[in-house]
Amino acid sequence: MTRVLIVDDERPLVRALAMNLSARGYEVVEADTAGHALTATAQQEPDVILLDLGLPDLGGLDVIRGVRHYSQVPIIVISARTGSADKVSALDLGADDYVTKPFSIDELLARVRAATRRAGVSDAITTVTVGTARVDVLAKTVTGAGGQRIHLTPTEWHLLELLIRHPGRLVTSRALLTELRGAPEHTDPSYLRIYMAQLRRKLEPEPSRPQHLITEPGMGYRFQP
Repeated sequence: MTRVLIVDDERPLVRALAMNLSARGYEVVEADTAGHALTATAQQEPDVILLDLGLPDLGGLDVIRGVRHYSQVPIIVISARTGSADKVSALDLGADDYVTKPFSIDELLARVRAATRRAGVSDAITTVTVGTARVDVLAKTVTGAGGQRIHLTPTEWHLLELLIRHPGRLVTSRALLTELRGAPEHTDPSYLRIYMAQLRRKLEPEPSRPQHLITEPGMGYRFQP
């Protein structure tokens, strides 16, 4: 049974979420403060965390930071904050997804299912398909539909690998630039746009209408299998 930790001090919402999740076969654990959330994560070992950013003791960002010291459990932020700065901060700290209140229960359940499917997958990835190209992560090769080798530059390969290691998950521009250039202050967005455009030309069947290498405006990029 999938165990879901709900971290929120809004009791009506927690009751509604717990009822819907329980009715669908999930085990539910509740926490209404950051302190309770960190304790529950360590003791209950949830399979996914639904986390509000506005908590009475510490902020939700502190919870993400604390959890990521010892666990890679998927974290889905559920928050009324709609600004991109909050989303980017949460994702940079290690959240896996961000859902803005109000939301439909069906959308949230779909994201819970996706997050639990992805958990533990990144290290096991050896090959993926991008359009008609086959990417072998271990051999660091890309092969087209006709068997021809597709050449990627070291930077293109590094960017592609960063994305496919997190299938379906948004990777922020800040995180990508830090990995590619070694420091977060290298924030020129054109740097990423240039290399993403090159990757799409080489891998996407229709580079102008990408299906796999997706831009999330103002936040980052996503590899959609």
